[in-house]
Amino acid sequence: MAQGQTHALFAQTMGYVAVTAGLFALGVWAGHDLAGGLGIVAFIAAFACLIGMQFAVRRSIPVTVGLLGAFGLLIGLAVAPTVAYYGSMDPRALWEAGGATALFIAGFGAAGYATRRDLAPVARASFWALVALIIFGIVLIFVQIPAAEK
Repeated sequence: MAQGQTHALFAQTMGYVAVTAGLFALGVWAGHDLAGGLGIVAFIAAFACLIGMQFAVRRSIPVTVGLLGAFGLLIGLAVAPTVAYYGSMDPRALWEAGGATALFIAGFGAAGYATRRDLAPVARASFWALVALIIFGIVLIFVQIPAAEK
């Protein structure tokens, strides 16, 4: 793929990520008073959107993009009750997490756009690092690490 096409594809992908994140935020805002049971229904509907995207991607790009947008909105609605709870306890934690996420997406988007070489080996190593991190997180669920005394 030509360098210009690669950058155009990356820019389009980052645009989809940005719009989906924006719809997620809209869903969280719209569903802040949502009951927990409706959040579970929204989560199931968001999962259905992901499955629908798998089948729609080869048939219709606009339908796939619409399902991606619906996924962002629905997953925002699904987590809205939890976010509202945390917001009532410590609002600072929410804006810090949101800011860190935005900076992470923007930073890696800019780095990926500025990179001129193939990142497939980095992606492969990053995938296995992510798997190791998930396994480590699962182990930490069952193993309590004693806190350091002050």
